[in-house]
Amino acid sequence: MDFFSLALIIVFVLLSLSLLLSLIRVIVGPTLPDRVVALDLIAFIVISLIAAYSISSGHPVYLDVAIVLALIAFLGTIAFARYVVQRVEKTEKEGENA
Repeated sequence: MDFFSLALIIVFVLLSLSLLLSLIRVIVGPTLPDRVVALDLIAFIVISLIAAYSISSGHPVYLDVAIVLALIAFLGTIAFARYVVQRVEKTEKEGENA
């Protein structure tokens, strides 16, 4: 086993561990912003896994998949942020009217 293969194995293990911890944050996360950030983190961990797999397999076509997933994750993050802001504004308006 050469150094490159060992490094890839370590990368896969660490990314899998961080994916598991992020999943726990999504399930346990006490607030909605915590869960949104954890979902965003999961998306980027998956992108990292795809990129690492592309490097290990030697097929650069998977990098295109990672780029598309990154763009979708970015749009998802923007949508979640907008939802959170609208929810906070709605809660504040209801508090002023009460």
